Amino acid sequence: MSYMHWKVEIKNNVTWAYFDKADNAVNTINNEALVELEKIIQDTDASNNSTQGLVIASKKTTGFIAGADIEQFTKIHDSERGFELIRYGQKVFSQLESMRKPTLALIQGFCVGGGCELILACRYRIAEESHHTRIGLPEVLLGIHPGWGGTVRLPKLIGGLKAMPIILSGKMVTAKSAKKLGLVDIIVPKRQLESAVNFYMQNRPQKHQANLIARLSNQPFARMLLAKVMRKQLAKKANQAHYPAPYAAIEQWQKQGVADSAYEPEAKSIANLFVTSTAQNLIRVFFLQTQLKAQAKNITHTVKHVHVIGAGTMGGDIAAWCALNNIKTTLQDKEMKFIAPAIARAAKLYQKKLKQPHLIQAALDQLVPDVSGEGAKTADLIIEAIFENTEAKQTLFKALEVTAKPEAIFATNTSSIPLDKINTVLDNPERLVGIHFFNPVAQMQLIEVVRGDKTSPDIVKKAICFVRQVKRLPLPVKSSPGFVINRILLPYLMESVLLIDEGYSKESIDKAAVDFGMPMGPVVLADTVGLDVCLSVAEELIKHFGGEVPQCLQAKVAEKHFGKKAGRGFYDYKNGKLIKAKNSKLVSFNDLEKIQERLIYRMLNEAAACLREGVIESEDLLDAGMIFGTGFAPFTGGPMHFAHTQTKEKIVTVFAELSEAFGDRFKADAYWTAP
Repeated sequence: MSYMHWKVEIKNNVTWAYFDKADNAVNTINNEALVELEKIIQDTDASNNSTQGLVIASKKTTGFIAGADIEQFTKIHDSERGFELIRYGQKVFSQLESMRKPTLALIQGFCVGGGCELILACRYRIAEESHHTRIGLPEVLLGIHPGWGGTVRLPKLIGGLKAMPIILSGKMVTAKSAKKLGLVDIIVPKRQLESAVNFYMQNRPQKHQANLIARLSNQPFARMLLAKVMRKQLAKKANQAHYPAPYAAIEQWQKQGVADSAYEPEAKSIANLFVTSTAQNLIRVFFLQTQLKAQAKNITHTVKHVHVIGAGTMGGDIAAWCALNNIKTTLQDKEMKFIAPAIARAAKLYQKKLKQPHLIQAALDQLVPDVSGEGAKTADLIIEAIFENTEAKQTLFKALEVTAKPEAIFATNTSSIPLDKINTVLDNPERLVGIHFFNPVAQMQLIEVVRGDKTSPDIVKKAICFVRQVKRLPLPVKSSPGFVINRILLPYLMESVLLIDEGYSKESIDKAAVDFGMPMGPVVLADTVGLDVCLSVAEELIKHFGGEVPQCLQAKVAEKHFGKKAGRGFYDYKNGKLIKAKNSKLVSFNDLEKIQERLIYRMLNEAAACLREGVIESEDLLDAGMIFGTGFAPFTGGPMHFAHTQTKEKIVTVFAELSEAFGDRFKADAYWTAP
């Protein structure tokens, strides 16, 4: 038979089913693909079929399976529909698991979500020994948990003690880790994959069985004790009111265990999660991320050589990240003593990311110290990451116009200076674009791509393409003081400092923000960014937008209490870790709500101003930027999406009350009353 989403071949008397999702660059499982898979399973296992077994592989070069088709989740408006969808997938995977003939999953590249649940239903699992191979169950990141048997089969295969952290965190594991866990049977180089498949299908070794400790961890008494510990650990990272899915996964495993009877309750549990606001908002966030990625679609531009000027924390880490992504990178500073620490940090990053010595060395070979700046002559992209001074940046770029290739892109990593100030000295100002990374570079997914009034649209497109080349999310913004992320974030940070000036404890302020859903409080965030950096950016933005710097921030910087990097800021730190006060007093619940309101509404108002001024094109892009650039509570769907859960009248009323109490900084932006 011919199939729309599968290519079926017979090799060595074995049925090979290659998943090849029609009209898609990656494989995702939808209902149509499941219907076809069910037919393949039934045909292969039929008594009149003489083939010896079934191998499931991918025809895509992009990976194995990227999970379920998320688009179908947007059509689930009630738990009954969600239950039907999940139960059918469970039915197909159960048929796969119960086949009389041996089944084998051949895993190359990513194997995610529903793809991971599919391989768990196979008798054997072989993975390519490659750093591209990643296996996991990231459903909790969408506000749900595994539903096609993942909460049952994974604990059954490797034990609840090892399985539940994978389910609860949503993190991927490498091929090597998967083998160690027992998630795959064997890992082999690409050239040996087919030989390994033939060996398993011909010799039919005993399928993997959980060891005694793993089996004991799934017993009722052990599940009860372990679930209690898991909930306690989870509570430190995720508020159940905001993120119910991981808690539901723990409850499912604790109550149902790994028996066949657990599948229907699993389906009911995930069906109920589908219709929560958290799941709907996190699915929205998934598509916002896809929207950011799609901006580079149909743009063909590859940067082969990046030259970074400035080997400080930002410049050095930008260079290290570019080299990690297989781009020749030259790093320039005045003396080698300034470059050496950046190379050392890069080595640590590569050790953490790549593990294998030959891969680490290959990345280091791409990162070249360049005191003389020779790399600027041949680079495709030159990134400036020197100190925040307009004249210094102008001088640098003016000199580069003489030495660089005419087609080289000039990029500045400035966090606050408008491009149209910097480019006034250039003969070709259209070649200057902002490529604004965030700190820490290796962790922050977002990069602002900043266009000045004179920046060429073609240069902007190429910059967006470069951002995707280094596996980051591009956010296109218009050049304006602070751009978008810093401009919105700064009022939030300044409001927290003003609250300290008023006598509120820093612990209360941070608790209010964390209770709202922020990844950390604004006072800790200010300490982490650096109070000297906060002051510098604040002074720059105040020149343009008005306001004043809180006195206690000025005092901290004057005393050289710069925050985490100095061991002392608003909090004290030891070896980079925050020292908690023993007797910190928290305010009442009502006061926490008032603090929360002031913090969040400062952000909302600045976000509205950015939209009204056209600094960013849409509410969706702004929400995506704030989620991926600042960690703004993802379960809310972003600041503007959160604002739309309120009526405009309520928003304007709250601003009026805050403005009367605290002054013009809370005056509602005209965006809120626009038709």
